[in-house]
Amino acid sequence: MTHKQTILDKIKHNEEIVGIIGLGYVGLPLAVNFAEAGIKVIGFEKSQEKADMINHGDNYIGDIRDAVLREVVVKTLKLEATTDSSRMKECDALIIAVPTPLDKFRKPDMSYIESACIDIGKNMKAGTFVSLESTTYPTTTEDFMLPLIEEYSKQNPLLVSPSGEMSAGQRGASPTLHAPYFRQGIDFWLAYSPERVDPGNKQFHTRNTPKVLGAMSDDGVEIGEALYLKAIDNIYKVSSPRVSEMVKILENTYRLVNISLINELALLAGKMDINIWEVIDAAKTKPFGFQAFYPGPGIGGHCIPLDPFYLEHIAKKYDFDLSMIHAAGHINMRMPHYMYIKISTALNSQKKAVNGSSILFLGVAYKPNINDERESPALEIMDITAHKGGLLTYHDPYISKVKTNEGRSFSSVELTEKALKDADCVVLTTNHKDFDVDFIKLHAKLIVDMRNMIKDETTNVYKL
Repeated sequence: MTHKQTILDKIKHNEEIVGIIGLGYVGLPLAVNFAEAGIKVIGFEKSQEKADMINHGDNYIGDIRDAVLREVVVKTLKLEATTDSSRMKECDALIIAVPTPLDKFRKPDMSYIESACIDIGKNMKAGTFVSLESTTYPTTTEDFMLPLIEEYSKQNPLLVSPSGEMSAGQRGASPTLHAPYFRQGIDFWLAYSPERVDPGNKQFHTRNTPKVLGAMSDDGVEIGEALYLKAIDNIYKVSSPRVSEMVKILENTYRLVNISLINELALLAGKMDINIWEVIDAAKTKPFGFQAFYPGPGIGGHCIPLDPFYLEHIAKKYDFDLSMIHAAGHINMRMPHYMYIKISTALNSQKKAVNGSSILFLGVAYKPNINDERESPALEIMDITAHKGGLLTYHDPYISKVKTNEGRSFSSVELTEKALKDADCVVLTTNHKDFDVDFIKLHAKLIVDMRNMIKDETTNVYKL
């Protein structure tokens, strides 16, 4: 039986073992979905603390119900976590869901993907389906991942015996294997299928959000579709990994450009004494040709703020200038500085300087009603304000402790009448549903509202 026949037969009978590399906001919900479908899942984590939490049924992802995690970990024993990468040899499929941040020079940091590929090459068995879900630039799968996996598979103990001959298992399973490494399309299949996780979204989640899949071969598409349909309702197939990679970039860059546009217009409208929110409400009455985007202190999360820099990275190799996307990315980068100016202007109106003023930030999550502060503009605004001498505190009902980009550590304070009255300025940075706007308005002396939470015109409120 060929490798393809073997894995498809396992998938048909729910006998496959799926490995998920990276158990964060993308990996853990996907792992739980597979486990709920009755499939054995091994989660691979660098953090022993996270692995231990999962193995005890302790949840740290808001989009997963605690009872569901305990069910698949403790009761059905379908999900376990490990830090031992050698156990990848047990898996029929390996799905990579690791971070892809930017380095200090705003260049793509591919070290997490690189590490995963090295581990896969060294440890996978022949006949493994490999899929990357992390945000990245087009050509990553073919030009970055493939050479790494093939190169490090030369060190794979399942490829050759110590004597240099193919192992008995390899001779039986892959009679065509003659190269001194695992080959894509023959001994494994490589694909890209971008994650579409939207933390906190109650309507669309991992299972009911259509999934795009592009593989390096038709067999890879067939296997990937059969596998992913266990955890996701609809799969949309495209012709190649680079198409699938560009889909992810398009989705997020579309939002970046439009949000950056409305942020720039909001800054201009403020100078012209025009309420940008009223403008948007009027514009969206048009039943065609317009989609409403809303201003804010900047774009957070792991995808949208990073994608233009990933795309710029690969565009340079093709001597192509992404002028519009470059401008949008830099408008977003400047928003925290403009928000600091709003705070400074508000305090100046009270004959106070930022230096020495007590400033209470409400919300550090990058979007409402979640416990995720990745790339949150609130953290950069806090750093700028602290650097200018502001005395900072924050309250966030979802995030008890936070560390800013410059390494400042804070703990969330209780949102009391005294906390509001003691603050020289209260800054609404995240529009959590938990915030009682009337209570805040009643007790705060001065408010900078970056999320249009206060709808009525009030003299002590400064809007974005």
